[in-house]
Amino acid sequence: MEKKKIFGIILLVGGIIILILSLSADLIGIGRGPDFGFQQIAGTIVGSIIAVIGFFLILKK
Repeated sequence: MEKKKIFGIILLVGGIIILILSLSADLIGIGRGPDFGFQQIAGTIVGSIIAVIGFFLILKK
């Protein structure tokens, strides 16, 4: 497997983990309050962007 695909897989998995942690922060007790805060919004956006970049690196030939 070429290095870009491996790096893409790492980014995709990492982005999904960041996205899931950001979305469920209040449920698992790492959130600061009962509402959806700024850090959660930023984590959701960053995780989504990282996952999309990883996805496109996997597809790129």
